[in-house]
Amino acid sequence: MITPSIAELTQNKFNRYTLVIATAKCAKMITDEYVAQRELAERRIANKETDKSIASMIRKEYRDDKAVKTAVNGLYNKDFVIVGLTDDEVDEENAANADEAEIEE
Repeated sequence: MITPSIAELTQNKFNRYTLVIATAKCAKMITDEYVAQRELAERRIANKETDKSIASMIRKEYRDDKAVKTAVNGLYNKDFVIVGLTDDEVDEENAANADEAEIEE
C-alpha cells in the first residue's frame, strides 16, 4: 500500500475521485519527463557527447520509482497541487444552483 493515506493527501478538501484524477495527471507528466530525459540521454550517447550511462543521466526519482508512487509523494510534499473546487465549495455551488432553479420555476 502506498503511504501517505488518502486522508493525508486530500486533507478532507477533495474527494477520492479528484485525488485519482490528479494523481493520474501527475503520473502522466512524470512519465513524459522520464521519456524526454531518456531520449536526450540516448541522443548524447549516440552522438558520443558523453561516456556516462543512460541511468546516470536520468533523475533518480523518475528512473527508480513508479510514476504513480512519485506522483503520490509529489502531492503529499506539495510539489504538485490539486487546483479546483473543494468538496465544500462544490456543495455550496450545487445548493446555489438548486436555489436558482426553484426561483426560475
